[in-house]
Amino acid sequence: MDKHIRAAACAASLCAFAGSACAQHAGDNVVSLGWFHIMPQDSSTPMTTYVTPQPIDTPLRLPSSFTSQGTGLSTTSADTLGLVISHFVTDHIALTTVAGVPPTFKLKGRGSIVPPGPAGALGTENLDDPANEPIVKSVRQWSPAMMIQYYFNAPTSKFRPFVGVGVSYNFFTNIELNPNFVTSTQNNLGSVLAAGAARPGVTSVSAKASPSWAPVFNAGASYDFTDHWGVSASLTYIPLKTRSTVYVRAADGTLLGTTQAQLTADPLITYVAVSYKF
Repeated sequence: MDKHIRAAACAASLCAFAGSACAQHAGDNVVSLGWFHIMPQDSSTPMTTYVTPQPIDTPLRLPSSFTSQGTGLSTTSADTLGLVISHFVTDHIALTTVAGVPPTFKLKGRGSIVPPGPAGALGTENLDDPANEPIVKSVRQWSPAMMIQYYFNAPTSKFRPFVGVGVSYNFFTNIELNPNFVTSTQNNLGSVLAAGAARPGVTSVSAKASPSWAPVFNAGASYDFTDHWGVSASLTYIPLKTRSTVYVRAADGTLLGTTQAQLTADPLITYVAVSYKF
């Protein structure tokens, strides 16, 4: 019996000394809590305005759509708290869920929205006006993701690099427009659209961004200090696109037109975290 006790004690000592020697095997779970830094590598198409067909003809004779060359959108970087949960299906393959506190971004515009013909003299909207920036003061992004990750090195190694691939669903809430941008839109593009539709009164302005599925590509490494505690760091790339739309409605609620641009965000995301294995 003493021999068995000594053998068990020896095994426990070796396990503690080896750090991760008794972890990251099939069936293990790893939870990490850390910090995401999100760096968009953005680009944008020019803004195109789509005019709602009207039953009557007016002197402005607005076309069904027009594109304002030189316009576009860009977004800012963001930081947020992240939570990553991994379940090891085998000694080397883990199924990983990525979540966290949804970050908030600002959205900036550039250029001028210029209606064609005589309407341009009545309602040109200058997005470069400092008072209009950022045109979206705050928008919250939700990007839950799932990945399959492959861990290199033996499961007994303290240091284990990994690569991963997966999918994310991205959607946006809590869009807060800059009040100066709203007023500018009402006084310029909004007034032109209202006049073209022969619908007098102050227009209303709102916005939304389209949701999308996107692939996720991930690489990083983990290091275990003990059998339970460790650290991890990773770099993730998401080829993310969204269509941003501004809606202009007449005083009676009739949709007068929309202005759209496709924003390609393509963020690089760094993640540094403390991890716990059980």
